[in-house]
Amino acid sequence: MQITYNTSTLLLEDMPLGVGYASQKVTLKDINDQPLVIGGQNGHTQLIIAAPFINNDLLAQIKEIDELLVLNSLVISKSLVVATKEHNHPDLQGWNYGFDYDTQFGDYYGVRLGEGELCGEFTKALFVVSKDGALFYDELPKDINYPFSAEKAITKIAAAMNCYTGHGCHG
Repeated sequence: MQITYNTSTLLLEDMPLGVGYASQKVTLKDINDQPLVIGGQNGHTQLIIAAPFINNDLLAQIKEIDELLVLNSLVISKSLVVATKEHNHPDLQGWNYGFDYDTQFGDYYGVRLGEGELCGEFTKALFVVSKDGALFYDELPKDINYPFSAEKAITKIAAAMNCYTGHGCHG
């Protein structure tokens, strides 16, 4: 998959995890090097955002998503994931923040960038994981500088929360 960043064309090392597939629990490390487990079935709807860097544009998008979650009374688990510990901690209230110390997340979710300017970092990606651990929605902008569609993500989060019955896919 090709991703654009400024004037560069970047490639993902693997194919991203597809909607409908089971997500896997992966262990990250938080800023204190403590384990942080995200993904997989944990009984909660999860929003996972991966990013190659943390800048004001990304923080503004996260703030917009947070405001829409509150406005729509949606309570979920939220995580921001980066590839390495070298990134500045954004100190986001209500968000888990972790880095992929052993490459589990990048490998399983297929978001690691290959050769080029951001080699080894993650592409910008948004994942909604349903309570049963299935990938319900994903958004990987073709250009890292493009914003996420916050309104669409909120709609998908609400749908993921409402469709889960706890009785399997036909219950």
